[in-house]
Amino acid sequence: MSIRLRLTLWYSCLVAVTMIVLGSGIYFFVQYNTFSETKQQIHNQVGRIDVSSSIDYFNNFKINPTVRVGYEGMYAQVVNYVTDSIIRSSNLREAEIQLPYPSLQSNPKPGYVELTVNGTSFLVYQTPLILEESNKIIGLLQVAASTERERRFLEGLRTILIFASIVVIFLAFTLGLFIARKALRPIENVILATNRIENGSNLGMRIPRGKPNDEIGLLTDTLNGMLARIETTYNELDDAYKAQRRFVSDASHELRTPLTTIRGNIDLLEKMWQTELKAIKAGQAGGSSLILEPDRAGLSLEAMQDISEEAKRMSRLVADMLSLARADAGYEMEKEPVELLPLVEEVARRAHLLPRKAEWLVGDLSSLRGFVVNGNPDYLRQLVFIFIENAFKYTTSGEVELKAIKVDGQAGLVVRDTGIGMNSEEIPHIFERFYRADLSRGKTTGTGLGLSIAKWIIDEHNGSVEVKTREGEGTTFIVWLPEWFPLKDDSGIMEEPDRLDG
Repeated sequence: MSIRLRLTLWYSCLVAVTMIVLGSGIYFFVQYNTFSETKQQIHNQVGRIDVSSSIDYFNNFKINPTVRVGYEGMYAQVVNYVTDSIIRSSNLREAEIQLPYPSLQSNPKPGYVELTVNGTSFLVYQTPLILEESNKIIGLLQVAASTERERRFLEGLRTILIFASIVVIFLAFTLGLFIARKALRPIENVILATNRIENGSNLGMRIPRGKPNDEIGLLTDTLNGMLARIETTYNELDDAYKAQRRFVSDASHELRTPLTTIRGNIDLLEKMWQTELKAIKAGQAGGSSLILEPDRAGLSLEAMQDISEEAKRMSRLVADMLSLARADAGYEMEKEPVELLPLVEEVARRAHLLPRKAEWLVGDLSSLRGFVVNGNPDYLRQLVFIFIENAFKYTTSGEVELKAIKVDGQAGLVVRDTGIGMNSEEIPHIFERFYRADLSRGKTTGTGLGLSIAKWIIDEHNGSVEVKTREGEGTTFIVWLPEWFPLKDDSGIMEEPDRLDG
């Protein structure tokens, strides 16, 4: 059963109970007031009939009252239990109405009774006539009033109340159903919107907001906020999933290339050595030793060099992937105060040994004197080497320069080259994993992970990087690192000044 139907039934039951109580109250109130007036008339009529003055005790207990009525539709009669006779009012004799009366043995009591005579309703007040000397009932006075008109009125009123109650309950049910449907329509909108989101997988949809201050509006705001958070989380997970797929695809591609080279050279060496071993086993001339011919020796040496180079490349790639995996896992590198000038000078000296075609220049590094950063020295060396190797890689002629500047408490390590440069569309992607500029693909070797690792190291040191480049003219990277200041102990004991006597 739906909430709308349950609410309507509860509302209808409440209205039904209210109508029953209200209708019963109205009916009994009208009935009481209607018969109250009739009873008052009967009471007045009883007061006009003086039966006790007509009792003749010495004349065989004869009762000879004069029975007269003063109200229309009012009747009276006196029953003589002694003589077994009845004295009726004139209008009662004319109407030929026989009012029943209780027998003496039933010991009649004074009070009102309702009787139906010949299909007509009567309200009868009866009081026994008691002989004072013997306290014996000798007769009965009955005053009756026709209540047929009141009875029909009350029947009509009862019919009207019942019919009106049924109509009101039906209208309440219909109106309640309409009101419940209208009140719950925002919830239906919520259900429809969530169904569209579920079926269409469009988390960007939002539920239309109803009134701003009611519970449905608050529910809608809550659901919209939840959908916004779900959409954000979903998009982040989707981007992470796409990045992971791209990472796995690119890593597989990068690993497949050196593996192919290694396998090819291993197959070549295997074939060469199998031929030599077969010759030795057959005892052929020239096959009595494992000393190879100059051509074969050259090929073997070249194959081994290729294997060595590809193995080193794979080692670098695996090391880079391990660094990025640590970054993704939230690895926190150990840090300590590091003086920047000796570290950069060491990297500059070692950079002379890197394979390069451009001229290597070391500019002014004096601004780093006394500059201390809170960082990891190994990762800082790797950071500077990444930018220097990247500059050598894309500079086939010209120069690569390393210098330092200091601005507003930050040290800037400047690596400038006169290489191929980049266009403006490539700059937002240079720190993405496995990304290499289209102009360089096929011309330079590399995995495309260096700058991603550099960006992670910079972020871990609370630094930033600045890129200036122009296609065909070169690129300049400026790595900004904040200066570290040791915490000073501000606590101390204040000496109490000497007090002057007096």
